[in-house]
Amino acid sequence: MSVQRVTGRFVTVSTTGERVRAYVPAPLPPDPPLALENADVDLLERANRALGRLDGLASLLPDSRLFLYQYVRKEALLSSQIEGTQSSLSDLLLFEDDQAPGVPLDDVREVSNYVAAMEHGLGRLRGGFPLSLRLVREIHGVLLRKGRGAAKAPGEFRTTQNWIAGSRPGNALFVPPPPERVLDCMGSWEKFLHDDPAPTPTLVKAALAHVQFETVHPFLDGNGRLGRLVITLLLCVERALAQPLLYLSLYFKTHRAEYYDWLQRVRIEGDWEGWLRFFLTGVLETADQATAAAKQLLALFEADRKRIAALRRAAASPLRIHELLQRRPLVSARRASEELGLTVPTVNAALESLVRLGIVRETTGKQRGRVFAYDGYLKVLQEGTEPLPDRTSFTHPETAR
Repeated sequence: MSVQRVTGRFVTVSTTGERVRAYVPAPLPPDPPLALENADVDLLERANRALGRLDGLASLLPDSRLFLYQYVRKEALLSSQIEGTQSSLSDLLLFEDDQAPGVPLDDVREVSNYVAAMEHGLGRLRGGFPLSLRLVREIHGVLLRKGRGAAKAPGEFRTTQNWIAGSRPGNALFVPPPPERVLDCMGSWEKFLHDDPAPTPTLVKAALAHVQFETVHPFLDGNGRLGRLVITLLLCVERALAQPLLYLSLYFKTHRAEYYDWLQRVRIEGDWEGWLRFFLTGVLETADQATAAAKQLLALFEADRKRIAALRRAAASPLRIHELLQRRPLVSARRASEELGLTVPTVNAALESLVRLGIVRETTGKQRGRVFAYDGYLKVLQEGTEPLPDRTSFTHPETAR
């Protein structure tokens, strides 16, 4: 049973010519403390075990970078789709291969920015830099450096009032703290990340910190994507994961109405316990899905390798192409030639062998500029990546103005 608590207070602000009530959240952790029932503790333990299984599997992968390379891109795509982008996974992979005619360029650039932001944050953490407001601003700067968000103060906390859902603050679903309160709110958020005033279990900390970040909405744009990314960064910096293998965007996308409802219920009703159950269920399901996907890919790679090896003397170049396809499941013949140092005729012959084996498929139907897809790999990766309805027909409740 959830405890009734006050999670913040309203202050009156003047913005866009009207006076409205903006919400200033109380510092974390919640007061009174979380009241976890036996079922909640059991769910937390099961989520931690699932996370441990996923982390253990990473050590068994022949090269975890192969899985991470694509998995990071899937997360970037899903998190951006929640914000309304229309890119597909194939769009992103083609964009990175400079083979992207006709794709929604602004959308795919946003996804590509997310990949760069994620890699920047992880690289800084590996170098010993703390998860801090400075790093959060750095990551935001990368996230919005190109495309639609470039004019919305990349890397800087907002200095104007924003609001969530509605044509103006007066009819908004939610109005975050006024700009002069943002730095204080984020300073308290940073302290909570570093166990001040008290230590908090990692998954509980990630759950609470995510809601608080979305409630403060410290930037003019990109809050949702960055708030979801912080979850994974926190799990890595607290060593719950050695590799960034857990991403909750597919779960949040699948249950997006419930996700937004919980964010608002915490603010209005103080129901941190209900949100925590929703979050932990997502961790449990997502970790199990990621573990299954990694095992599925390992089995696919090995089965296809054996089929190619059966070509005997003709297997050498196709095997090298197959190794490349594990890094780039959508690749042009030109890119394969450049990366492997093989002649174009050799690459084309090897790719034709893989086509005959049913391992790859040529996607363009052209004689020049051909692009080949490792269909088995893409099938695993593309689960849940269908774009949401387009921007003109769908605006999610957490879209800030």
